[in-house]
Amino acid sequence: MLVKICGITRAEDAEAAVAAGAGAIGFVFWPESPRFIDPYRARKIAALVSPFVTVVGVFVNQPLDYVNAVASLVPLGAVQLHGDETPAFASGVSRPVIKAVSVGVDTRVWAPRTTLLLDVHDPATRGGTGRTIDWTAAADVAAQRKILLAGGLTPDNVADAVARVRPFGIDVSSGVERAPGIKDPQRLLALFEAVHDTSHITTRS
Repeated sequence: MLVKICGITRAEDAEAAVAAGAGAIGFVFWPESPRFIDPYRARKIAALVSPFVTVVGVFVNQPLDYVNAVASLVPLGAVQLHGDETPAFASGVSRPVIKAVSVGVDTRVWAPRTTLLLDVHDPATRGGTGRTIDWTAAADVAAQRKILLAGGLTPDNVADAVARVRPFGIDVSSGVERAPGIKDPQRLLALFEAVHDTSHITTRS
């Protein structure tokens, strides 16, 4: 199962996440986020990461030209859209797209090639809220298409979440932090330990 650690702002946190087993790391390029990182700083951190780890950039209602420019600069393996972007906007993105949506929206408007990330809808913070979503509803979506599960995942609840939702992957940010943008190495290790305990569960693809 893919594990993405999002909200990376420091090289040591990127390295710790990858060492623990992350298949993807995320940089938040939305200036209003407490986890915002300058694209040039993200580029330096990304250069330290294994080429087998996907680097994802998170954007919120930002111009398409900017999104594609940052994707090229860093460079990014995927773009995560966490605002009110439309399928038409996503079609112009130069990288594979992950679209954050809340449970209950009509997911049929998004092409199957778009990976959906199910998260809490919060127009102010746009993610990283620490609040969980309705896992039963998320499981219904996961039965239909590939999803990443987000929203308040921690070392304490991730095993239960995976067992109930059976997602393609998970996206964790605040659940492994000691402050916004500052990861806690012990919580990272505990998360992956819990994830490994779910390895017998067959995820949907």
